[in-house]
Amino acid sequence: MKNYLKICLAILFAVSVANFTHAQGDQPIVIQREGTTFGMKPIPVSLDGFSGDAESVLKFDLYVQGFSFVSAADAQYQISGNNSANVIGNVTDKFAKKVILSRSYTGGSLRSEAHAFANEIVEAITGKPGISLLRGSTAKIAFKAQPKGSGPGEIYISDFDGHNSQVATPEKTIVAAPSWVPGHLALCYNSYAMDNNPYIFYHDYVSGQRKVIARYGGSNISPSVSPDGGKVAMVLDKDGDRPNIYVANIDGSNLRRLTTGEEDSSPCWSPDGKWICFATKISEHRCLAKVPASGGEVQRIPTSGVLNPTEPDWSPDGKWIAFTSQMGDFNICVMPADGSAAPVTITNGEDPSWAPNSRTLIFARRSGWTYTLSVLDVFTKQAKDIGRISGSDSEPAWAR
Repeated sequence: MKNYLKICLAILFAVSVANFTHAQGDQPIVIQREGTTFGMKPIPVSLDGFSGDAESVLKFDLYVQGFSFVSAADAQYQISGNNSANVIGNVTDKFAKKVILSRSYTGGSLRSEAHAFANEIVEAITGKPGISLLRGSTAKIAFKAQPKGSGPGEIYISDFDGHNSQVATPEKTIVAAPSWVPGHLALCYNSYAMDNNPYIFYHDYVSGQRKVIARYGGSNISPSVSPDGGKVAMVLDKDGDRPNIYVANIDGSNLRRLTTGEEDSSPCWSPDGKWICFATKISEHRCLAKVPASGGEVQRIPTSGVLNPTEPDWSPDGKWIAFTSQMGDFNICVMPADGSAAPVTITNGEDPSWAPNSRTLIFARRSGWTYTLSVLDVFTKQAKDIGRISGSDSEPAWAR
């Protein structure tokens, strides 16, 4: 198995993600735009003049987007500035002998200004948007938090690095599976708040509107909101003893059954809204499959060499599917969405959720009987844990 994984890590995939290699001596860093390799080297940069929250934000944001920190002598890109009042920063390309970014930020906290600077650093160096901001504010995640490690808990919302956390649900019961409504500060999630049975709720945190959108006999679980925010996929067993994939309008109306499999779970949407990927059983074996969101034939997605796949998430650019596999341990795997190459095992963990940049994931990492959330750069495999909110934090979902 180890040899197999080493071979997988060497496979090249054609994607529009920057491929970075270390500078050799006084040679500039080569940034290739047309391909990438899992296990690639991070971009070495230097950081000088920042302290406190601003420094920690810059180090976190850049590390989980494929950067490493070295001395100024060893870095092609030198990041300098200060945060004595507000964040002021510059990025200099040492080999090109020019400043490629110069910014001064006002009107926000030091953390929000540092997030904004990190975003611009990523774009200035790689040509790709950063993950720190979404619609002008710091990018958010939602997740399940359980103070005792199991049993009742709440859904929390926080910045993607774990700061500025807030309780999002008033349930005081078992909750699970938050799914963002794209473009809105709103979630669908599971709750046992009514009838001691899992129902699916919709909650808009701006208007305060909260309502049940799936309350059928049996289980109502695993909501996943479509990219346009107009529909929700879910798992119900209302028509028998088998859990299957259903889809409805976001208000719960126009419910339609899409699958009739042995044991379906964990639906997620393709970014164009045309397909729903999910985990299922075929001939008693766990696998991934997809079905047209409008209804039609179920198509199996091969996961050669990886067993018991579940919890898929489709990247926003449409190129990747991340999922959890269980082969002794739980592992985060990534594969091309079209199934054209075998999955690559990236790290131990569960419940991956893609960031908007389609290269960074947040996932849950088991530690004993509890979970901690961690942010991962898929291609360098660099990861950092975020601060724990409660005894156990799991089932993260990145806002889009």
